[in-house]
Amino acid sequence: MEKLPTTADFNRIVTESLPLIDVRAPVEFVAGAFPEAVNLPILDDEDRHRVGLCYKQQGKEAAFELAFKRVSGEIREQRIAAWLDFYLRHPSALLYCFRGGMRSRTAQEWLSQAAGKEVLRLKGGYKAFRRFLIDALHPEAIAARPVILGGRTGTGKTLLLQHLANSIDLEAIANHRGSAFGCYLSPQPTQIDFENRLAYALIRHAQRDYRYIILEDEGSYVGARYIPHELAKYFKQDSMVLLECELAERLGITFKEYVIDAQSEYEKVFGPGKGVEQWLEFMHSRLYRIRKRLGGERFARVTRLIDDAHQLQQTTGDPSGHKPWIELLLTEYYDPMYDYQIEKRGRKILFRGNYPEVHEYLAGLEDTGAAAP
Repeated sequence: MEKLPTTADFNRIVTESLPLIDVRAPVEFVAGAFPEAVNLPILDDEDRHRVGLCYKQQGKEAAFELAFKRVSGEIREQRIAAWLDFYLRHPSALLYCFRGGMRSRTAQEWLSQAAGKEVLRLKGGYKAFRRFLIDALHPEAIAARPVILGGRTGTGKTLLLQHLANSIDLEAIANHRGSAFGCYLSPQPTQIDFENRLAYALIRHAQRDYRYIILEDEGSYVGARYIPHELAKYFKQDSMVLLECELAERLGITFKEYVIDAQSEYEKVFGPGKGVEQWLEFMHSRLYRIRKRLGGERFARVTRLIDDAHQLQQTTGDPSGHKPWIELLLTEYYDPMYDYQIEKRGRKILFRGNYPEVHEYLAGLEDTGAAAP
């Protein structure tokens, strides 16, 4: 086999959002992959299992022979056709398997023989690229200084982050709103995928030479996904910028996100009517999880308010009856808890203000004359 081209320019893959063809088995892809990757395996899960057993029992040569036997004829042509179709639509695509060995080399060779296309292969494969991304999560690899955006629930912190070019939205990367009721219908990424996506975000942020990273005030976990320990410590600054707004505005933001938008998401999946019922079931389940922290009497009140609001919505089509239980949770549960945490940590407040004021302050940090926090 003639020498086929490889690349270890992992930084370029991230900064240029290069598409990737992952030829590993589906079970490997599901466990962890890269943001721009598509799974077009050379061996399916059963093939991989059998070839792996053969390798252990009979050695490398026998395993290679079995692999080529299982992926031959029409199956081989289907594999090549899938890779070629993707490559023709994405000419900058690269190939990888776990270590950049037999599977991706074979895919390269077959593509070259069948279509005269020499697709670059990742040197060291998934393992090497994954190590590169893990290294990007170490605080010493980050030149920009974190600036933490805090504020009570419903102040619109996430909305503000989305309007700042130098921000990183941890909740978006984790596909979770960061609260007891913050799950989306679509699942969170695996822990590996979360780390890979976060590394991509940090590398792209660094490419733009920002002096600051604006981050929402999060714990070590965002839903079920955790920020690597040293990075989480680096993000936990002893100062913060505080976003403030009136209760009525917070109520409106929370109502739209957790009722209007959430019900719409459920209806897209389950259909009109059924979607709202599924949403209600979800809300009850999440409320039950925090019942001990709420206390029995308050848990009963919130449950009753949710059910009354649901009945009103079913009868009149008006969802606004959900606002009372949201207000109760904001004022009697989330606010006291957040205020306690702020006081306990003793964080210095660098700046506080409403949405336009905080946006102006944070956007101005990148200006040459802006004072560092």
